[in-house]
Amino acid sequence: MAILIAEKLTKYFDGFCAVNAVDFEVAKGQCFGFLGPNGAGKTTTIKMIYGALAPTSGRLQVFGLPPQENRRSVNRRLGVVHQKDILEETVSAWDNLIMQGRYYGFSKQQTHSRGEFLLNMLQLLDRADESVFRYSGGMKRRLSIAKGLLNEPELLLLDEPTTGLDPQARLLMWNKLKEVKQNGTSILLTTHYMHEAEFLCDDLIIIDHGKIIARGSPKALIEKYGCKNLEEVFLELTGRELRDE
Repeated sequence: MAILIAEKLTKYFDGFCAVNAVDFEVAKGQCFGFLGPNGAGKTTTIKMIYGALAPTSGRLQVFGLPPQENRRSVNRRLGVVHQKDILEETVSAWDNLIMQGRYYGFSKQQTHSRGEFLLNMLQLLDRADESVFRYSGGMKRRLSIAKGLLNEPELLLLDEPTTGLDPQARLLMWNKLKEVKQNGTSILLTTHYMHEAEFLCDDLIIIDHGKIIARGSPKALIEKYGCKNLEEVFLELTGRELRDE
């Protein structure tokens, strides 16, 4: 059963087509990868999914609802980890989670119960009372992921979630996200780490210049293009030239 459906989803900005008639579905309990170079349309698509941007044309449904017209009800069932951390750095990790909990209508007790589990899972609990400005970049990223998981979302949107993490923290996150998926949460993942996509994704699309240029499981794409790994597939399809943001 698909909990996210996009059909001919298109977004223009002042005549520029950022997302060009893309079709994809995310099934319950699936990790779906959304891969592409810088400027391919990944973040624009995520913003349409949680209702921050309206599509120019096409059909988009999340939990059977168009998110732009049902933003509050859809977002209560979503978790979002943005490409850049959105944290209040002058207060503690606990305070950040309490503020996020208020958005969902949680009591402090509810937030504390769920937050303690998440902070422990992400190895932040022993420093949860410190001001966030004292955190390393990797710790801030882990706190952002804790915020995204606070409401036990049915669908988790991850926009480059492990950027800034060292290899040990990245491996920790991969394993924890796999557990989240195994517990029934669907995940839509954008990442520039192809090993991450191979490890986590059941299915994926590669998008370039707003258009889908490949789709399938990591294994199927590697076999189809005769490559050793997904990174080789990605470079084969999108080229090796540097891209501006």
